[in-house]
Amino acid sequence: MSRLHAEIIPVTPFQQNCTLLWDAATKRAAFVDAGGEVDRLLERVSFHGLTLEKLLVTHGHLDHAGGVAELAERLKLPIEGPHEDDRFWIDGMPDAAKQYGFPATRSFVPDRWLQHGDSVTLGSLSFDVLHCPGHTPGHVVFHHAPSKLALVGDVLFQNSIGRTDFPRGNHADLINAIRNRLFPLGNDTRFVPGHGPMSTFAQERQSNPYVADKLFAR
Repeated sequence: MSRLHAEIIPVTPFQQNCTLLWDAATKRAAFVDAGGEVDRLLERVSFHGLTLEKLLVTHGHLDHAGGVAELAERLKLPIEGPHEDDRFWIDGMPDAAKQYGFPATRSFVPDRWLQHGDSVTLGSLSFDVLHCPGHTPGHVVFHHAPSKLALVGDVLFQNSIGRTDFPRGNHADLINAIRNRLFPLGNDTRFVPGHGPMSTFAQERQSNPYVADKLFAR
């Protein structure tokens, strides 16, 4: 039985999937993409009897990172991720919050910007970091190989892919990241997307209208 446990908590009007991860052996926990509704998130930490250790961020969009500064400040937590190419998105969150009618939001500077090939720890667990640009230039994915679980943010969804019409988005980069960095992790890998239900890489390789294998067959 895997020591990694996870609960998906949709937050904000965008129903973004914030994931509470924890190591069952140590009860140490982390949020991936704490987009908002901080008090509600902390209630789930208490419910499971966990100790929050750090905050992980896949990319700098408001709905994925809007609650990070408040959580970090209140609990003195370190922030890891995303890649530094998303700095401009994080810096722009206060203005984005006004634009989209979100509560007042503060920007932040991560304690650790992440690079492709890095790893992050949680309790006794370790996650591989994959830089997967395209939706945003600094987007990263967290992969726990023993559990065959990936947290992919807005790179890939069930039957869809991330938007690339934002500033510094790049469709070709996104397709390349999905096909050449995510799919090689294995067909039986399950993934938590930034929005909507979980899926597997096998399912997306078979039926996703943007990245299915049949679209790339020669």
